[in-house]
Amino acid sequence: MLVQDVAYGTLLRESRRALDARIAKTLENQFTEIAENQPEIVARHCAAAGQVEKAALLWGKAGQRSLERSAMVEAVAQLTRALDQIASLPATPALRREKIKLQVALITPLAYVKGWAAPEPKAAAERAGQLIEEAEVLGEAPEDPLLLYSVLYGVWGANFVAFNGDVMQNLATQFLELAEKQGATAPLMIGHRLAGTSLMSTGRIAEGRAHCNQALALYDPAAHRPLAARFGQDVKVSILSFRSLALVPLGYPEGALDDTEQAVRCAREIDQAATLMYALGIASTVHFLCGNYAAANAEATEVGALAGEKGASYWKAWAILVQGLLLDSTGDRSNAVRMITSGLTAFRSTGATQWASLFLPYLTRAYAELGQFEDAWRCMSEAMIAIETTKERLFEAEAYRMAGEVALLSSETTKADDYFDRALAVARKQQAKFWELRAAMSMARLWRNQGKRDEARELLAPIYGWFTEGFDTGDLKEAKALLDELAA
Repeated sequence: MLVQDVAYGTLLRESRRALDARIAKTLENQFTEIAENQPEIVARHCAAAGQVEKAALLWGKAGQRSLERSAMVEAVAQLTRALDQIASLPATPALRREKIKLQVALITPLAYVKGWAAPEPKAAAERAGQLIEEAEVLGEAPEDPLLLYSVLYGVWGANFVAFNGDVMQNLATQFLELAEKQGATAPLMIGHRLAGTSLMSTGRIAEGRAHCNQALALYDPAAHRPLAARFGQDVKVSILSFRSLALVPLGYPEGALDDTEQAVRCAREIDQAATLMYALGIASTVHFLCGNYAAANAEATEVGALAGEKGASYWKAWAILVQGLLLDSTGDRSNAVRMITSGLTAFRSTGATQWASLFLPYLTRAYAELGQFEDAWRCMSEAMIAIETTKERLFEAEAYRMAGEVALLSSETTKADDYFDRALAVARKQQAKFWELRAAMSMARLWRNQGKRDEARELLAPIYGWFTEGFDTGDLKEAKALLDELAA
């Protein structure tokens, strides 16, 4: 009886396999649109039919399609399934090439779902690098040279988001040197983009802007828009976004806002959610820094909703943080503390530690305004330690300025003077005129209150006089009003 049951089960299994094979063949031959646009359906039937290699290739195709339309959770599942099935097959050169391609493709969706600095995308990048090295030993170097650049980009991205300044800069230099040696336009463009972001983030803001300009000059929409799925987002959008972040501190707020507007417009035209999240996330920050709070809130709200829909944990946390900064800047200190603290917890759960010198000083101010000075100085100390240990210096001058403002709230004027002086020194070293203007206004107000009106005016006037744009921003309006008051 047991033998009969086994035989019957085997017959049923073989019949089911044959049926699934026929269904897969029918879909491919008679329902070509379904087979082309939804390869995962055919993949399921091929797997059930025991056609493992064919199923693996189709799952890989499905994963790539999901990645292109920013269905990140689905892409992770499909690419992982393809790789698992390939691992069960005897190795061949063709399958080794496919395995490398899929392992590289897995980096981006994992980065969006888990966060660029999370263990999973870092492990995926490391595994992809190992597979490429093993293939080269076998004389089977990948035909597509961009695969290696994608791996390097993934490793750079992890170090950028976790912010290891020295490592990040070294990786960007390696990427650019390799691209220059090979002479291909796309890697060279991305190399300049990475160099630009690395330099500006570590305080060499003008140099970073120059690399962004070089990268943008190399961009060709027809050739380079398809790279969005390979490198996380459209390259032009990422260049414009980070150039805008350089233009704010350098003293060109109008130029920064123009770049963010163009970046968001391009992202909407491309209609890829990953690129749009990137553009909106950076744009919300730039609008916040320029004092355009309504625009910043609208963009943060949109990126938060889109990130929730796509399962993009990093951008969801980013949206919470920007909304927390807005609450602090509009006077809602209690909710600001709650929101920024919540955002930092979510942000750090993805492995991200970047921009501590922006988020923590605002949390410090919110605590100080509530009279919670122990919490305030704890947060500010954490920000200062992060600046020195990670070498993330884009917002360093602002951190010192806000430390001075907190010192004033606790009636420590000498300490405030020292912090404002440090902010001015850092801003001047970085050629960060916007940060210098803010620090000069803080110092000028302090000196005014101490009866040193002439010194205050002599400090602020030449810095304000340097500006050629942005006179409708809140900072420049405040500077003009303060100068008028000091001259009265």
